[in-house]
Amino acid sequence: MLTWLLFILCSVAVLVGGVQLSTYGDILAEKTGMGRTWIGVILLASVTSLPELFTGFSAVAVYRVPDIAMGDILGSCMFNILIIALLDALGGSAPITARVYQGQVLTAAFGILALALVCISIVAAESIPAIGPVSVASVAFFVIYLFAMRTIFIYERRRIAAFVEEVAEAVNYEHVTFRYAVTRFSLNALLVIVAATYLPGLSAELAAMTGLGQTFFGTIFVALTTSLPEVVVAVAALRMNAVDMAVGNIFGSNLFNVGLILALDDLFYTPGPLLAGVSPSHMLAAIGAIAMTAIAVVGLVYRLERKAFLVARDSLGIIAIYAITTVLLYHARGG
Repeated sequence: MLTWLLFILCSVAVLVGGVQLSTYGDILAEKTGMGRTWIGVILLASVTSLPELFTGFSAVAVYRVPDIAMGDILGSCMFNILIIALLDALGGSAPITARVYQGQVLTAAFGILALALVCISIVAAESIPAIGPVSVASVAFFVIYLFAMRTIFIYERRRIAAFVEEVAEAVNYEHVTFRYAVTRFSLNALLVIVAATYLPGLSAELAAMTGLGQTFFGTIFVALTTSLPEVVVAVAALRMNAVDMAVGNIFGSNLFNVGLILALDDLFYTPGPLLAGVSPSHMLAAIGAIAMTAIAVVGLVYRLERKAFLVARDSLGIIAIYAITTVLLYHARGG
């Protein structure tokens, strides 16, 4: 009973903090002139992905269960893209991908590149050289992340310079000071980090009697709990009509998960390269995340004018890939 109570309290804390993060993230976007896409990709994505970072560190450095760490990273990537379908269902009559700035494709493409490298690295783990206990592939993940952030930043600055109406948002929060916005953003980020960090452990305790393998449990259950901040922030941003910030947070979180968290997990996993110590079945989750992201890219470029049902056809495709991948992971469980 106590575990359930703690789980609910942590969830509520994440909900409250996530809503505030979206508000003050939007304020910082206009105060700094960086734009909602950049704020979503960097600030929000970094904060909402910290539960995955702490979970991964605990899994590899304390408990030595690399499949939990890898499952959390790749499962979170899948679940994050699934959030786009959720936003589509909540976003009114127009498909969500038709309302998002097409430059989001840039972040999504870098995410696909990183996930594809994960697949290659798992298959060829024994052939990839290492620097001490760290795989060269992990160094590549980190380099891709840094290059992606620089490229997105330059692209976003060019877009803001080209479209003057983007700057016109600055009058929306004239009454809020920059210092106040930074303070409130930081406090709510701390709330989300502390609360969401406890969620995976509580989830593991509640699910201890399931008998599921580490790969499946990490990919589905742990990833679900650590992705709760992304859900809260995305939905709150949607309700503020900050759609670019919501989707930027989703694609940015996936880049953060693979480009930074996976590289750090490999660094902290001292028995050897992390990718050589995980189950090959993780490739199912990586390929599933690639397929889901690709469908989201199609939606962003094609820009459907209306929904087929409650959600657009691209969202239906995302949901279908998630469901199929989950079933395949269940049958491949045990690792």
